Amino acid sequence: MEGRKSNAMKDGITRIGCRALLKGAGFIDKDIENPLIGIANSWTDAFPGHMHLNQISNAVAQGVYAGGGTPITFSTIAICDGLCNGMDGMKYSLPSREIIADSVEAVASAHNFDALVFVCACDKIVPGMLMAACRLDIPCIFVNGGPMLPGRYMDRKLDLTSLGKAAGEFLTQKIGRDEYDAIENNSCPGCGSCAGMFTANSMGCMTEILGMALPGNGTIPAVDAARIRLAKESGRKIIEIYKENIKPSDIITKETLDNAIAIDMLIGCSTNTTLHLPAIASELGIKIRLEDFDRIGDKVPSVCRLSPAGEYYLADLHYEGGISALIKEGIEGGLINGECKTILGKTLNNIVVDVVVKNSDIIRPLNNPYLKNGGLTILRGNLAPEGAVIKANAVDSSMFTHKGTARVFNSEKEAMKAVMDRKIAKGDVVVIRYEGPKGGPGMQEMATLIAIMQGMGLDDGISLITDGRFSGITRGASIGHVSPEAAVGGPIALVEDGDIIEYNIGKKSLNVLVSDDELELRRSNWIKAEPKVKKGYLARYAEHVTSVYEGAVLKYNK
Repeated sequence: MEGRKSNAMKDGITRIGCRALLKGAGFIDKDIENPLIGIANSWTDAFPGHMHLNQISNAVAQGVYAGGGTPITFSTIAICDGLCNGMDGMKYSLPSREIIADSVEAVASAHNFDALVFVCACDKIVPGMLMAACRLDIPCIFVNGGPMLPGRYMDRKLDLTSLGKAAGEFLTQKIGRDEYDAIENNSCPGCGSCAGMFTANSMGCMTEILGMALPGNGTIPAVDAARIRLAKESGRKIIEIYKENIKPSDIITKETLDNAIAIDMLIGCSTNTTLHLPAIASELGIKIRLEDFDRIGDKVPSVCRLSPAGEYYLADLHYEGGISALIKEGIEGGLINGECKTILGKTLNNIVVDVVVKNSDIIRPLNNPYLKNGGLTILRGNLAPEGAVIKANAVDSSMFTHKGTARVFNSEKEAMKAVMDRKIAKGDVVVIRYEGPKGGPGMQEMATLIAIMQGMGLDDGISLITDGRFSGITRGASIGHVSPEAAVGGPIALVEDGDIIEYNIGKKSLNVLVSDDELELRRSNWIKAEPKVKKGYLARYAEHVTSVYEGAVLKYNK
């Protein structure tokens, strides 16, 4: 038992009470003697991404026992963006990332676990747990719940992107009630994170390239027996990782994070990765900023077009070789550092040596990409001095440049009312502000709004710009994360109805066509808005959260 972190809790004459409590929970002496492996499980039966995580967690526990450890399972919270989209509940989604990181830190530190297995899925849970892993810096491994399979209605494949569009089509009488109901009933056919390259699956893929999970963790379908086998193997593997004392700080370096951004660009992940990778890096004292996404995006093409950008899904990517195939293609193309280590004690080069890259439309060769530059593009200009983000590989080429008249709203609710009242016209640039980390607070997600607009036929020639954010399911000219945000006096707070806004994805620009003198005059007259929430967690969050440029992390020592 010498050298174990858990010895502080269970070793010695004075620790009789701790051992008695463990025995009261059913542990035998041998269990107590073994290394104590915490399993952080974010199970809930509220939504499909997490409904099966107890099965995954049980398989992990079997693997831990087989490897010679004692598993101890505990819970974290889990919020589904899909359930709270378009409502005030969305204000809690991004802030929940910090609660998850804090809760894992609290339980793992209080109970002196020797190592951790993270069983997780969905948008903020995976990055929150990655933040906790880096903060605790003890041996860890990640096991995701896996992606959902796409649904089907007649000859059409469906996923979450089908739903908002269906609502818009029903409102404009383009489809009838029977079709509307059929899409609702068939879009989410079972357990798993929603089927496309949305935020949940984007972050699942990040666990692989960051070296914190076994190959396949990001892409094996949730319903595949291989997912259970991976969970058991991960439980067994954590004992080896513990014995070798491989910690997140040994694995996640600036080079590793550059690799993650490169994979991000190759696939075209969710824009939310530009929030989460900097936040994860900050836990290790590493600085990742939008400039890093810009720098890497300049040299890394987009070779995948998964939903919402195209017709393929995570399951399709898995059967074409998954993240390992993309890693190998990136290494061979000089875009990924294959010498980066992983928790397996091997380099990326070692892991993908036998992988066969099946070039196709699902994973195109580097010399025949969908886009010459990465799937995400960072835009800057007088409207976003620190930057804004657009998922370029999900934008029709006709909307790579656009100039239109600003329609300005101070909340998502105001904009939604205008859309429902048919007050938005093609060519408009919808500006939604005071929805950033501080102003929201919590950075409202606009996925339902943009999907309904598209279903109503407003996606042709219309764009949406916000200091809030978008889900990974969002396609089209949706520009988010405008920074600085309106609540701190960013230029987006100074835009007025009728202003002309212009963006150019190729030139990476985003500007309001107003003179500097006029903007300064408006700034002198700008009055800081009252906080939308004045008590509880969101009020504390708004007080301490940094900008999206820094990953919207909490800082208490300003």
